[in-house]
Amino acid sequence: MAFLSCEEMLAAARSQKITLAEAVLRSDLEESRLTEAHSRAAMRHLWQVMQATSQEYDPTQRSRSGLSGGDAAKVEQAWQQGRLLGDDYLAAVTAEALKTAECNACMKRIVAAPTAGSCGVLPAVLLPLARAGQADEDAVCDALYVAAGFGQVIAARATLAGAEGGCQAEVGAASAMAAAALCNLKGGTPEQCAAAAAMALGNLLGLVCDPVAGLVEVPCIKRNVVGAVNAVSCANMALAGVDYAIPCDEVIDAMGPPGGQKAAVEAAFCADVAEELQKSRSKIKEKTFFFGKYKNILKKLLTNPALRDKIHHVPNGTYALVAQLDRVTDYESV
Repeated sequence: MAFLSCEEMLAAARSQKITLAEAVLRSDLEESRLTEAHSRAAMRHLWQVMQATSQEYDPTQRSRSGLSGGDAAKVEQAWQQGRLLGDDYLAAVTAEALKTAECNACMKRIVAAPTAGSCGVLPAVLLPLARAGQADEDAVCDALYVAAGFGQVIAARATLAGAEGGCQAEVGAASAMAAAALCNLKGGTPEQCAAAAAMALGNLLGLVCDPVAGLVEVPCIKRNVVGAVNAVSCANMALAGVDYAIPCDEVIDAMGPPGGQKAAVEAAFCADVAEELQKSRSKIKEKTFFFGKYKNILKKLLTNPALRDKIHHVPNGTYALVAQLDRVTDYESV
């Protein structure tokens, strides 16, 4: 992808007098040499996978560790009983974020948007609008192009890998992408989309990757909800004309160098909180020893320089969105 900054992406839309989605699409076509029909078909396919993941959610299924599963159904039931705060959209966003993230933990088919660990954020904010008839497939796909454009800039300027940049790089990036997508979907300007992305990512800077038992389940799944709700709030602020004091590119740059923020924040954790987390983690590890047997082996394989480029590669035409079809393991979990 040609864009290395959000400002460059916005400038392309302004200079050519086209939408932000069109600017991202043209950049994709120029680099990938795909036809527009092929690129749009690939994006529609990703949207169809997002819908299928939600539709095929099984509330009775649990992850192999036993840590995840069934929570989305609890939210939907409480919503139907009128026991939740907020409107219908907020409840649906919460449930959808949990559904997709739980499907990921259960090794089902998901769209990594931009990663498997943050796969619930983007579909969570889009699916309820589509089901309510507030966004057709074309509008959603345009929003996905916008999301992908911002995701690719984050990947180019910082990182999308939790193993490198912490959870800010996964859920933070997903939240920024979702905020920009929502803003575009509701008719926001390119500048408002950038402001929404900047606010969403800025709100989650410093969020570290500290998965219990080394699995992308706790606290990862619930953080997908946080990322989705954060995206909605930031999109609303941007649409209302609220600006962010720091340009989006500078917010992205604040994530680097990769791993630096993570180490700094981890060092600042209170000792007593860290001690309590370690106690809980140790107990859970005793129950999930199966995964621990293979952790070192997987780590060596997935940090091999020869494999690393392939692991982080994002196919042309989909930017930071990629359907994970053959689910074995999520590389950020090791």
